[in-house]
Amino acid sequence: MAIKTRSFHQVKSDLAIGAMTVLLYGMLAAVFFACLSVPNIFLRHLNRTLATTLLTFMVLIIAMHMVYGGYDVGRKKSKPVISALIIGTVITDLVSYLQLEIMNVNDNYNDHLVLFGVDLLYLLLAMVLQVGLIILFVRLGNDLYFHFHPPRSVLLIIGEADQELPLRAKIARYQLQWTVTDCALYTDPDLRQRIRASEVVFLGQIPQTDKALILKQCYDLRKDIMCKAQLQETILCNSRPAIVDDAPFLEMEFFKMSFYQRAVKRLGDIFISLFSLILLSPLMGIIALAIKAEDGGPVFFRQTRLTIRGWEFTIWKFRTMKVEASLHDNQVSTAIHDPRITRVGRLIRRFRMDEIPQFLNVLKGEMSLVGPRPEMLSNIERYKESYPDFAYREKMKAGITGYAQIEGRYNTTPEDKLMLDLMYIESFSIWLDIKLLMRTATVIFKRDSTQGFVPAPGKKPVDTAPQDAPSAPAEAAGPDPAAEKAAPGPAAEPQPPEPMSTGNSQRRRRSENR
Repeated sequence: MAIKTRSFHQVKSDLAIGAMTVLLYGMLAAVFFACLSVPNIFLRHLNRTLATTLLTFMVLIIAMHMVYGGYDVGRKKSKPVISALIIGTVITDLVSYLQLEIMNVNDNYNDHLVLFGVDLLYLLLAMVLQVGLIILFVRLGNDLYFHFHPPRSVLLIIGEADQELPLRAKIARYQLQWTVTDCALYTDPDLRQRIRASEVVFLGQIPQTDKALILKQCYDLRKDIMCKAQLQETILCNSRPAIVDDAPFLEMEFFKMSFYQRAVKRLGDIFISLFSLILLSPLMGIIALAIKAEDGGPVFFRQTRLTIRGWEFTIWKFRTMKVEASLHDNQVSTAIHDPRITRVGRLIRRFRMDEIPQFLNVLKGEMSLVGPRPEMLSNIERYKESYPDFAYREKMKAGITGYAQIEGRYNTTPEDKLMLDLMYIESFSIWLDIKLLMRTATVIFKRDSTQGFVPAPGKKPVDTAPQDAPSAPAEAAGPDPAAEKAAPGPAAEPQPPEPMSTGNSQRRRRSENR
């Protein structure tokens, strides 16, 4: 009965959210054309220019929906949805505006292309109104979605007790979607009954044999599952179905890129990096002058990193640390409110502008636009000791952006970064590269994307070191896997999570929470 009720609510919410999606996109288009029709009277009547511009706008808004996820309320937090919709709408507006101005070059209107005339003011007005519409619709859409879908009860199934707190902290960031009501070890004899009492099951790191049995139980009981990604799941999820004679198989290729894909990817790297360096050269000059003016030190920070097949190369970045910190060979992670970061460095790190010089590495072929994040050599050695699968990241060339850079944070654990990188490597396609390149702009809206590490217990906070014993550069920072396991970086949560309990005490706490 509960499943039928939930299915009915799902249908109602899908219809309501679908209607709001169509209405939102329709109103975004209406605002654009209403504003641009003031200086362009011919847009008020059906003609070739109106039809062409409208077709361009609709094709682009659908494409941006596919790239950024569109009106995905309920499943994501409000800010990512708002930022994705704003970026997609701005791109759609700009391209449609350019196409309109090109069509305005004719004998009856303009004898030359005018991009910065009165039309631009109305375009900016349209964008402001569209941003207001997006914020309003996302707020209303979330309220509507959670009216039909109250927080669902979650059972955590973990392999070891120390997995509970990090998982609780991550789920606590999504209080409207889930509420953790129970937690159990995978060896619990009452596990099936506890699965039956929950709505969603989160699986932590569990031995593969036991995980398969638990997944089967969840499937039998019709429970939704969130499974912590590990190597085997990442590979299997990106396999292709294949039929050999009459037997079904899953095909998993080790080398994902064909010759033509490598050629297209490299040509794209050359063209985009060269174009970006030319386009951003004025900004690079301003950043260089600001860095030099603040302390008179070097503008660039260089360091040896690792790329495909374990090849070493020198990465280029704008210096964001104090001079004495950037010259030391011993490297430690950046902490929250790290005093080694300069004022200019804090600003350019916030908007990822310190990574602009890496286009030089891409142009030289040492990096790609999209790929696993290039890690520091000493970090890689430590990571491989704790996570041997870390070597699989070297299947592809290091990149400026990727899943780990977009979805992760600076203080994301090495294991989670590894899985994000492997998700990209195993699901590689040229279309995925295009999507990730366009989604990179959303990182600017994530305030915690450059958040430093919280010092592990027993370690003193990072402090500014004297000239004879300088600190390490944050550009090269990386966490200690042992410290990560001992003290995972906390996520923002209203209250500290309770430790796991089993048996009667756990059931008693669940009744109290109700």
